[in-house]
Amino acid sequence: MLKDEIERIEEAGADLLHLDVMDGHFVPNLSFGLPVVEAVRRVTDLKLDTHLMISDPGEYIEAFKKAGSDSLTVHFELTTHGIDLDALIGQIQDAEIECGLAVNPETPVVALFPFAARCALLLVMSLVPGFGGQSFIPETTQKLRQLSQWLNEGEMSVPIQVDGGVTAENAASCVDAGASLLVAGSAVFGAADAGEAIRRMRP
Repeated sequence: MLKDEIERIEEAGADLLHLDVMDGHFVPNLSFGLPVVEAVRRVTDLKLDTHLMISDPGEYIEAFKKAGSDSLTVHFELTTHGIDLDALIGQIQDAEIECGLAVNPETPVVALFPFAARCALLLVMSLVPGFGGQSFIPETTQKLRQLSQWLNEGEMSVPIQVDGGVTAENAASCVDAGASLLVAGSAVFGAADAGEAIRRMRP
């Protein structure tokens, strides 16, 4: 059951829960939506870090806030769908909820630079969202390092998150490259001992 799994991960020492919301349009896969976010909120006090891989996130900001999301991460690639990213970030901030901004593997991290100062986190995807069975893209560490260096040079303390294929085997290289938030799915939820899996990923 969902409640049991969340309790298991919470007891294992997870810092937050990263919730992937996919609409089958912005990305190929379709995942859960508001009802599941509400259900998760009812059974945990952990931060709900909600990753919106949907084409029209501006329509649902208040609904996700009401459902219990503490932060909403949207994609830079929405700009190719005609979305005004400045306005969208403003909408999220006006709702008094944290705003994150993500880039897909094919998008250079320089795309994040104009928006970084307004974000609570910057997410670098380490696989193509919406497709299963992928492995961590090794070039991601170079992107993490480039973003981290730019933030340091600008004396900006925005956390860098990495998501996709993160395991105990590549976690250290992600942290060394500048990531401070590691999103791990099957590496933790699929582990017999989730606590040990999390401990192995911590710096």
